[in-house]
Amino acid sequence: MTAQEKATKLILMNEIIVLSETGYKLPAYERKCIAKRQAIETCNEVLGYMGADRGYEFWVEVKQILENK
Repeated sequence: MTAQEKATKLILMNEIIVLSETGYKLPAYERKCIAKRQAIETCNEVLGYMGADRGYEFWVEVKQILENK
């Protein structure tokens, strides 16, 4: 899986969670913004536990893609 694919997957997974928690009370744009913030937080968590392991660069790239979306 590429970093781009992982970033997209994280956003979609988080959008499903936000939708299940809020229903359609929030506009789609707000749900996507919340999902993006949660996806970035996921990257931060992974990077915090990972240190300098071999997957570190991958997660840094995923985070950069998310921040630029």
